[in-house]
Amino acid sequence: MNFDLLIDNLTNPALLFFFLGVIAVQLKSDLEIPKNSSKFISLYLLFSIGFKGGQELAHTPMGSDILWILIFGILLALTVPLYTFFILRPRVGVDNAAAIAAAYGSVSAVTFVTCVSFIEMLGLDFGGYMIAVMALMEAPAIIVGVLLLSLFGNGAKKEVPMGALVKHSLTNGSVLLIIGSLFIGFLANEKQAQGIAPFTTDIFKGFLAVFLLDMGITSGKKLSSFLKHGWFPLLFAIIIPLINGLAIAYISKAVSPIPGDRLLFSVLAASASYIAVPAAMKLAAPKADVGLYIPMALAVTFPFNIILGIPLYLQLINYTL
Repeated sequence: MNFDLLIDNLTNPALLFFFLGVIAVQLKSDLEIPKNSSKFISLYLLFSIGFKGGQELAHTPMGSDILWILIFGILLALTVPLYTFFILRPRVGVDNAAAIAAAYGSVSAVTFVTCVSFIEMLGLDFGGYMIAVMALMEAPAIIVGVLLLSLFGNGAKKEVPMGALVKHSLTNGSVLLIIGSLFIGFLANEKQAQGIAPFTTDIFKGFLAVFLLDMGITSGKKLSSFLKHGWFPLLFAIIIPLINGLAIAYISKAVSPIPGDRLLFSVLAASASYIAVPAAMKLAAPKADVGLYIPMALAVTFPFNIILGIPLYLQLINYTL
């Protein structure tokens, strides 16, 4: 492994603020980000990354290669929950397995945004269409999770109409904002878009650092209760993302030769949703333990990816160029 790359990632100010949040909880500090401020920052990050992605997409010729990239992302979102469900079911039961599988088949927008910041720091290229890939990967995994719940559960969840769940997935605030911002960025006049560049670009990394501070505080609070579930969820939350990320880091060269694209695909495969999926699973799987699948995604998989996962995936990508 390239330890210089790892050190560069570990000394990223945004990541260090995440550690500060975790440490603050361990020290029982009263440090916190006001709830409304945290929500605003998360909305800002989604808005900014979506808008910039739309601008990039507007300058990208839409050929068959881009179509295959989009299809690859959707297939990825369908495949991960299918195989992880059967690993999880004997250990955690059908309800929890469906919720966790949906979370790991879906994506973490914050991990994606952090990876974009890392890519920009290294001066790598990536296509704006990757924002569209991220947006398209949210709903399919949720739908697969509910289908698995209907097939292998006790049947009570069949009362939730699939059409209602699809609508809920697509109209989830984070999904709607990223898709809407993408389209607005795509349609916006380039000269007019430059007028809001200070907001969408210049202050982005500062807001990301504050948001990761908040994520560190939230993760630190959830970690202790999560550990009561034993070793299996902890190992799953590290090993499965690592396998997914490394596998896609290698396989993705079949759909894109661009290192930045491949790294983002790896992160999308390795990340887990802790915003959109919990919102949907409250409706579809009310018996699933939120104290299990949210900490797995937020307190374990998220920090693993931003500390070790991203440098590891990039190392494999560079090795296979």
